[in-house]
Amino acid sequence: MPRTMSVSDSILIRVAPSAVYEELSDPTAMGRWSPENRGARILGERRGAHVGMVFEGRNKRGPFSWTTRCTVTAADPGERFAFRVHAIGVRRPRLPGAIALWEYRFEAVDGCTRVTETWTDNRRAWPDLLANAFDKVATRGHTFADFQRENIRTTLERLKAVLEQDGPGAAGRTEQGPGDG
Repeated sequence: MPRTMSVSDSILIRVAPSAVYEELSDPTAMGRWSPENRGARILGERRGAHVGMVFEGRNKRGPFSWTTRCTVTAADPGERFAFRVHAIGVRRPRLPGAIALWEYRFEAVDGCTRVTETWTDNRRAWPDLLANAFDKVATRGHTFADFQRENIRTTLERLKAVLEQDGPGAAGRTEQGPGDG
């Protein structure tokens, strides 16, 4: 059976697009909303989202932990934030390869922001049979598309709850330097 290569979901949040962008474009804060991500360490001196920014994301699913290397591919304040995941490893992302693309789009709608989160499977060189078998082991019986669909919904709902209850900036920042983490 062919794989679903991309899934997305949207939610309306009662804050301005620029405020939602400010929160989601900080990889160090992603662990506040994501069911798997535990934050990130930005590599390099420059802070603030920008195309080419590289970060290492810390992730956990059940008893398993891993680190990914990601590069920001879009950083358009109030409109779009995206990054590609291109290396993975247990403690350090040592195994290079196309893994996934993540994108967040922000659209003003009647005093709210429609946030759309999209995951795209970038393992295009993997045969469907191999990818589906790997996915079912890694996700305890699901395809990555189905698994990520649930993760996206959880992330968006958590983001909405924090921003609407406490307002933008409430998530806090925990930026780390090159030697931290």
